[in-house]
Amino acid sequence: MSVWDDLVGQQAAIEQFRKAAAASETGGAAMTHAWLITGPPGSGRSNAARAFAAALIAPDHGEHDSVEARRALAGAHESMTVMSTQKSLITIDEVRDLVSQAQNAPVNAPYRVMIIEDADRMAERTSNVLLKAIEEPPPATVWILCAPSPQDVLMTIRSRCRNVNMRIPPTDDIAALLVRRDGVSEDRARWAAAAAQNHIGRAKYLATNDAAPEARRRTLDIPHHLGSLGSTVRMAARIVDEATERSEVRTKERDAREREQLLEVLGVEPGKNPPPAVRAQIRRLEEEQKRKSVRARNDEIDAILLELLSLYRDVLMHQVGIHEGFINLGEEERIRDLADASDPTSTLRRIEIIGEARERLQTNMPPLLVVEAAFVGLSNPWITA
Repeated sequence: MSVWDDLVGQQAAIEQFRKAAAASETGGAAMTHAWLITGPPGSGRSNAARAFAAALIAPDHGEHDSVEARRALAGAHESMTVMSTQKSLITIDEVRDLVSQAQNAPVNAPYRVMIIEDADRMAERTSNVLLKAIEEPPPATVWILCAPSPQDVLMTIRSRCRNVNMRIPPTDDIAALLVRRDGVSEDRARWAAAAAQNHIGRAKYLATNDAAPEARRRTLDIPHHLGSLGSTVRMAARIVDEATERSEVRTKERDAREREQLLEVLGVEPGKNPPPAVRAQIRRLEEEQKRKSVRARNDEIDAILLELLSLYRDVLMHQVGIHEGFINLGEEERIRDLADASDPTSTLRRIEIIGEARERLQTNMPPLLVVEAAFVGLSNPWITA
């Protein structure tokens, strides 16, 4: 077992990381102090960052199983810091704290590795705080930034980093990983890999969650419930309500744990009311948690829109005479019915409508209005053309 085992279909990137880890001992040109790992969602950017960190920290560069490698992969090594956020933006104070930690000497490792998993969520002012730390890092500090593309990071940052681009993993490779790592059947793994549209994390969820296939079928049923304006509006409200409920389930336990940890740090005894001196910090935490909750809800809605997008993609393929390579395996009858009831031009318009809705979710537009507009457009794609 090596630290690279879960990086699916990324041989070119792995080879570059391996050469850098080996050169870290000799000071060769393959190694540098700042890296930018880019690739589409689901390509494994974060996993690649942790695997590379483990290769830099572990004695044998992560080629075999070791305590150091396992701890680094889990993000728990004392010479490794991982910044991952559920918020829309990383704050300037968070980056300043990270820069401060980067000055510490490594412990039980040759390097101190600093990972920012969502480097595209830094505003320009925040990126400028990080810039100087990347320009003049301590000799044993390595920065690893992750983003969807180099253009998502400030030019002055990306120009000082070595870029490694991750490719979209092939469906067959993801399916093989699910069979090997998670013990699911080959048919279930193949279905999950295709339905997840090559997103490794989503594929694992679909393959290992017993309720996932039925939930996905309900999503693919949505076009059949958009017959009238009333049913369309009711369906939009139901989707938003369900997304809100699921996001609350995801965040409730985490919010309670964060509040408990903050009160402990502030010295507030369990069951006691916080004194006025610390209430401002508690309010800041609550505001941050609200922002995370909004993002979690929007992520749930976006996942539904993405599944509808995959359905209309398959419909369009059927309409133009391509009957293989569907994302939605086992849904051929549904795809054929939708294809027969429309034409390629209307299907393309529906795909555009879903894309517009996904973009609007990133704004301050109320999600119910976003989903209502999208569903009305799906029922009649030319109503707003």
